[in-house]
Amino acid sequence: MKQEKKPEVFKAKVFKALSDPARLEIIELLKGGGKYVSDIVKKTGVVQPAVSRHLKILKECGMVEESKVGNKRLYKVTDARIFKVINSLNNNLMESLKKHVLERMV
Repeated sequence: MKQEKKPEVFKAKVFKALSDPARLEIIELLKGGGKYVSDIVKKTGVVQPAVSRHLKILKECGMVEESKVGNKRLYKVTDARIFKVINSLNNNLMESLKKHVLERMV
Protein backbone atom coordinates (compact mmCIF):
# COMPACT_ATOMS: atom_id res chain seq x y z
CA MET A 1 0.00 0.00 0.00
CA LYS A 2 1.20 3.50 -0.81
CA GLN A 3 2.42 5.37 2.26
CA GLU A 4 0.07 8.24 3.08
CA LYS A 5 1.62 11.64 3.77
CA LYS A 6 -0.92 12.65 6.41
CA PRO A 7 -1.73 10.28 9.26
CA GLU A 8 -5.34 11.46 9.15
CA VAL A 9 -5.73 10.09 5.62
CA PHE A 10 -4.56 6.65 6.70
CA LYS A 11 -6.73 6.73 9.83
CA ALA A 12 -9.74 7.62 7.70
CA LYS A 13 -9.03 4.62 5.44
CA VAL A 14 -8.82 2.32 8.45
CA PHE A 15 -12.09 3.60 9.92
CA LYS A 16 -13.75 3.40 6.51
CA ALA A 17 -12.63 -0.23 6.27
CA LEU A 18 -14.17 -0.89 9.68
CA SER A 19 -17.41 0.88 8.76
CA ASP A 20 -18.84 -2.15 6.96
CA PRO A 21 -20.74 -4.71 9.09
CA ALA A 22 -19.45 -7.64 7.01
CA ARG A 23 -15.83 -6.55 7.49
CA LEU A 24 -16.38 -6.18 11.23
CA GLU A 25 -17.83 -9.69 11.28
CA ILE A 26 -14.81 -11.00 9.37
CA ILE A 27 -12.41 -9.35 11.82
CA GLU A 28 -14.33 -10.88 14.73
CA LEU A 29 -14.13 -14.32 13.09
CA LEU A 30 -10.37 -13.93 12.75
CA LYS A 31 -10.12 -13.38 16.49
CA GLY A 32 -10.03 -17.17 16.84
CA GLY A 33 -7.04 -17.43 14.49
CA GLY A 34 -6.42 -17.68 10.77
CA LYS A 35 -9.29 -18.66 8.48
CA TYR A 36 -9.57 -19.73 4.88
CA VAL A 37 -11.90 -17.79 2.58
CA SER A 38 -14.20 -20.83 2.41
CA ASP A 39 -14.47 -20.86 6.23
CA ILE A 40 -15.37 -17.17 6.29
CA VAL A 41 -18.02 -17.71 3.59
CA LYS A 42 -19.59 -20.55 5.62
CA LYS A 43 -19.57 -18.65 8.91
CA THR A 44 -20.85 -15.32 7.57
CA GLY A 45 -23.16 -16.41 4.77
CA VAL A 46 -21.59 -13.73 2.57
CA VAL A 47 -20.88 -14.89 -0.99
CA GLN A 48 -17.27 -15.69 -1.86
CA PRO A 49 -16.64 -12.77 -4.25
CA ALA A 50 -17.84 -10.31 -1.60
CA VAL A 51 -15.73 -11.95 1.12
CA SER A 52 -12.68 -11.72 -1.14
CA ARG A 53 -13.41 -8.04 -1.80
CA HIS A 54 -13.78 -7.33 1.94
CA LEU A 55 -10.53 -9.15 2.70
CA LYS A 56 -8.74 -7.15 0.01
CA ILE A 57 -9.87 -3.90 1.65
CA LEU A 58 -8.78 -5.11 5.09
CA LYS A 59 -5.44 -6.24 3.64
CA GLU A 60 -4.86 -2.87 1.93
CA CYS A 61 -5.25 -1.18 5.32
CA GLY A 62 -2.79 -3.59 6.93
CA MET A 63 -5.35 -5.19 9.23
CA VAL A 64 -5.09 -8.70 7.79
CA GLU A 65 -2.39 -10.64 6.05
CA GLU A 66 -2.69 -13.45 3.56
CA SER A 67 -0.63 -16.58 3.13
CA LYS A 68 -0.96 -19.35 0.57
CA VAL A 69 -1.43 -22.88 1.83
CA GLY A 70 -1.55 -25.15 -1.20
CA ASN A 71 -4.18 -23.65 -3.46
CA LYS A 72 -6.01 -21.91 -0.59
CA ARG A 73 -5.48 -18.53 0.99
CA LEU A 74 -5.32 -18.20 4.76
CA TYR A 75 -6.11 -14.84 6.35
CA LYS A 76 -5.22 -13.67 9.83
CA VAL A 77 -5.18 -10.41 11.75
CA THR A 78 -1.81 -8.66 11.67
CA ASP A 79 -2.11 -7.01 15.10
CA ALA A 80 -4.44 -8.20 17.85
CA ARG A 81 -4.76 -4.64 19.16
CA ILE A 82 -7.44 -4.10 16.50
CA PHE A 83 -9.78 -6.12 18.75
CA LYS A 84 -9.21 -3.64 21.60
CA VAL A 85 -10.06 -0.76 19.28
CA ILE A 86 -13.27 -2.46 18.15
CA ASN A 87 -14.24 -3.43 21.71
CA SER A 88 -13.58 0.10 22.92
CA LEU A 89 -15.89 1.45 20.24
CA ASN A 90 -18.54 -1.11 21.10
CA ASN A 91 -18.40 -0.73 24.86
CA ASN A 92 -17.78 2.94 25.50
CA LEU A 93 -17.95 5.24 22.56
CA MET A 94 -21.09 3.86 20.94
CA GLU A 95 -23.17 4.34 24.09
CA SER A 96 -21.91 7.90 24.48
CA LEU A 97 -22.56 8.76 20.83
CA LYS A 98 -26.00 7.18 20.93
CA LYS A 99 -26.84 9.25 24.01
CA HIS A 100 -25.83 12.49 22.27
CA VAL A 101 -27.81 11.64 19.14
CA LEU A 102 -30.91 10.81 21.18
CA GLU A 103 -30.59 14.05 23.17
CA ARG A 104 -30.58 16.07 19.94
CA MET A 105 -33.71 14.30 18.73
CA VAL A 106 -35.74 15.34 21.79
